Amino acid sequence: MRIGVLMMMMLAWPTLAAVRQYGAGLSDSQWKLDTATRLECRVSHAIPRFGDAHFVSQAGKITNVAFTLDMRVAATRKSNADLLSVPPRWRPGEMADSLGAMTLYRQFNGSLQDKVVWQMLTELEKGWQPTFFYSDYLNSRDQVAVALSSVKFRPVYDQFLGCVSQLLPFAFEDIATSVLTYELQSTELTLESKRKLAMITEYLQEDKSVDLLLVDAYADSYGGRWMNQQLSEQRAATIADRLKQAGVEESRILAQGHGEKRHIAPNYTVLDRAKNRRAVVRLSREPSF
Repeated sequence: MRIGVLMMMMLAWPTLAAVRQYGAGLSDSQWKLDTATRLECRVSHAIPRFGDAHFVSQAGKITNVAFTLDMRVAATRKSNADLLSVPPRWRPGEMADSLGAMTLYRQFNGSLQDKVVWQMLTELEKGWQPTFFYSDYLNSRDQVAVALSSVKFRPVYDQFLGCVSQLLPFAFEDIATSVLTYELQSTELTLESKRKLAMITEYLQEDKSVDLLLVDAYADSYGGRWMNQQLSEQRAATIADRLKQAGVEESRILAQGHGEKRHIAPNYTVLDRAKNRRAVVRLSREPSF
């Protein structure tokens, strides 16, 4: 029923003064690839006199995408906006399809996640216009229609997809605190820990906002205490060298060896001692606003 009412509104646009329409026309539709790194891919679309739409995908274990509707005048109360895929004007007689709804929160931009956002992108790729319909929160007599134009979208979308395919398969949260383990009486990391350290160094080559790296290395209680202290310091220094090779300034690295201190398991068995032969690498970065 709601879709039927909205379709009647859309058909009546030329004669319905109470429906305010926002959307780019053929001459002023602009799509822009704002960010294209292995950490983030971001596309923006200007909606004249209304604001901007943003699609963003970030590094991580899964293919994710988010949408933000950045409004010049934020909502003054919580409400819902219906989202429809509207056919272009050159396809008269086609019916709009419902894609879902977006909640507008007071003083926040509208946002959507994942599945419905991919649907919006594919509808744009087909030449349709994802359009939001809602009651104006400043004038209760008006309805508002905010459309994303598909004009000039495809070339930028191809660039966006190319960027998404190159995103790192892990995010900052996946490596912010990493525990690496060692072979017996050695500075040689276990195979799995070598892979983890490679992930850390690969990430650091992309994210220059990481401003502090703490490396704390430890030993089990096998052997003499002094020797284990020296071994833990060598382990910390070896990791620090790998981080510097990845482009991290030495002043941003604090590496320490703690010998047999701070065991996380008893030292009675081979398996427990293996847990204590470890280094903890923690990353800190500048907050983004």
